[in-house]
Amino acid sequence: MQERGRLSIVGTPIGNLGDITFRAVEVLKQADAVVCEDTRVSAKLLARYGIEKPLVIYHARSGKIAGDRVLALLAEGKHLALVTDAGTPGISDPGAELVARVRERLKDGVRIDAVPGPSALAAALSIAGLPTAQFVFLGFLPHKKGRQTLFREIADEERAVVFYESPHRIQKALLSLAETLPEGRRVAVCRELTKMHESVVEGAPAEVAAYFATHTDEVRGEFVVIVAP
Repeated sequence: MQERGRLSIVGTPIGNLGDITFRAVEVLKQADAVVCEDTRVSAKLLARYGIEKPLVIYHARSGKIAGDRVLALLAEGKHLALVTDAGTPGISDPGAELVARVRERLKDGVRIDAVPGPSALAAALSIAGLPTAQFVFLGFLPHKKGRQTLFREIADEERAVVFYESPHRIQKALLSLAETLPEGRRVAVCRELTKMHESVVEGAPAEVAAYFATHTDEVRGEFVVIVAP
C-alpha cells in the first residue's frame, strides 16, 4: 500500500533567523522537498541550518500548474514542508489557498500538520501595549477599490483592528486613520519586528502620522498597524 503524503505547514522567522523552533528545523530536515514563495529567501534560511532540500516554488502568481505539481508530489506519498518568506504560512499569503486545494482534491489521502512558529501579527500584539483582548485582523488592505470605505468601517469597529501595510502606502494609511478615527482612539505602528531596527510608534493617529512624515528614513520595511478599540 502506498504511503500517504504529508504536508507540514512550517512557521519560519519574520526577520531574525534565530527565531525558529527545534521542531521546525527537524521537519525541514525530514521533508522530501520545501515548498516556498521565493527560493532565494528560503535557501538563505536552509543554509543557516545546514539543510539541503529541493525547492518547489508556489506563490500568489504561480497559477494552477504550480499547485498541480504540489498535489502530484503529495499523491506520490512525498513529505513536503510549506514555508512562506516570513512567518506562518496561510496568514495573508497564498499558503491558505494551497492548503484548501490539498484538502479539497486529496481529502483524507494526505496528512496536513501544523508546525507553529513566528507571526508578525502575534509579535505586534505582544509589544504594542494596547487593549487587544478582542481584535479584527484585516491582513493587507486593498490598494484602491474599497479602501476609504474600509477606513470608515475601522472607525466604527468597537474591537481593536490589526492590518499589515507596505512602506509605499503606510503614510497614506495613517493620514486616512487620522481623518476618520474619532477622538480618543489610539494607533500603534510596529515596524521591522525582530530585526535590527525594530520600533513601535504609538499615539493619537495624527501624532503617529506626523512622526512618519518627519522621519522619512523610517518609512521602509514591514509594518503592522494596530488601532485600539
